[in-house]
Amino acid sequence: MRYLPLSSDDRAKMLKKIGVQDINELFDDVPRHALLKGFLDLPLHMTEMEVEQNFSAFAAKNIAAGSVPFFVGAGAYHHHVPSTVDYQIQRGEFLTAYTPYQPEISQGTLQTLYEFQTQVAQITGMDVANASMYDGSTACGEAALMARRVTKKKKVILSGNLHPQYIEVVKSATKYTDDNIIVNDPMVETTEDLINQIDDDTSCVIVQYPDFFGNIQDYSALAEALHNRKKLLVVVTTEIVALGAIKSPGEIGADIVVGEGQSIGNGLCYGGPYAGLFATRQKYVRQLPGRLCGETTDAEGKRGYVLTLSTREQHIRREKATSNICTNAGLCTLAFTIHMTLLGEKGYRQLAKINHAGAVKLRDKLATINGITVLNSTFFNEFTVRLNKDAAEVVEALVEHDVIAGLPISRLYPKNKELKNDLLIAVTETTSEDDMDILVEELKEVLK
Repeated sequence: MRYLPLSSDDRAKMLKKIGVQDINELFDDVPRHALLKGFLDLPLHMTEMEVEQNFSAFAAKNIAAGSVPFFVGAGAYHHHVPSTVDYQIQRGEFLTAYTPYQPEISQGTLQTLYEFQTQVAQITGMDVANASMYDGSTACGEAALMARRVTKKKKVILSGNLHPQYIEVVKSATKYTDDNIIVNDPMVETTEDLINQIDDDTSCVIVQYPDFFGNIQDYSALAEALHNRKKLLVVVTTEIVALGAIKSPGEIGADIVVGEGQSIGNGLCYGGPYAGLFATRQKYVRQLPGRLCGETTDAEGKRGYVLTLSTREQHIRREKATSNICTNAGLCTLAFTIHMTLLGEKGYRQLAKINHAGAVKLRDKLATINGITVLNSTFFNEFTVRLNKDAAEVVEALVEHDVIAGLPISRLYPKNKELKNDLLIAVTETTSEDDMDILVEELKEVLK
């Protein structure tokens, strides 16, 4: 019968075949402290119906983003996804599509990837974009590796206002190399501080735009300083809707642009899967990680699409590959492409205006409350406020009243006591004025 586990004899034969005494030897490389000391606190077996009932009970403990006033952002945003997007991506042609190795039978998939690349290149202000990465953070790590290939230098300067989880991914991506990763302190750095750190060993400076705390800075002077020394500026955008309202990274001098595409076409989904965006200048296209789809003509002169560039370890010798990421986020990029196509340029810019206007409205309401100081002078749809109490405690108190007030910055900076009262608040088109008023009244009460 199908799905039955192996017998003890089956397991013994398999272990003998690979030359180990028992199953524990398969985990010898795992540190002892990371191994479980016993069974998890779970039933040993259940019927299918019992499993469904138990997991439904677990799910009922969650508060869905759309069910209460919700103000969390920090790299993943609650936007409206048109029902057309979900309908289109579930068409059989898309849902069952596999890697487009054979262009003659993959024209639909290749065309949508080509359209996606075109959209990403346009909104980032760059010459070329790839067919996507896993998510924004891994794209950021790949950008650091690409900058090293281009410049042949090993020092990576990270803005302290870069998303802390992106910083950790860059560190992970360079863990087994001899790259020198310089991380600045959050909230206090200036563009001049970053410029002063550039030296002959620098490969790139990585900044976020808008940054983790919601600030919008013009990095043109930083780009000029880097280019004068033949170094690269990497710009990270975690809220891609922002590029409908502010200058594109290309306009301020970026050499590589990476971002998170989740805001367009993709729900929060418990943190993934998402769609990493990656764009660069034409002169660096040979160092671009991942896949690149191109437009061509067939033997009859008809338009067609192919994988133009795919320097991944699946396709060429590993030491020559630009990336070991073996796929792109195909279905998520398709959702992005469909949603962006529905919006068009006018709709994209209008969506950005609505987001910004909502954030300004909430900022103005919060600024009148005793015990709240708004820290941003410029922002898009996300800003930081300083409370007169521990932000994590305030958020927990408001959860009891079915309000998700934002992200306590201490969650991601647990050792930085100076940030413990800081709260990051996001507003999108899904945030109603009633939601804002509820947040304001609840904060007034808890901050007394």
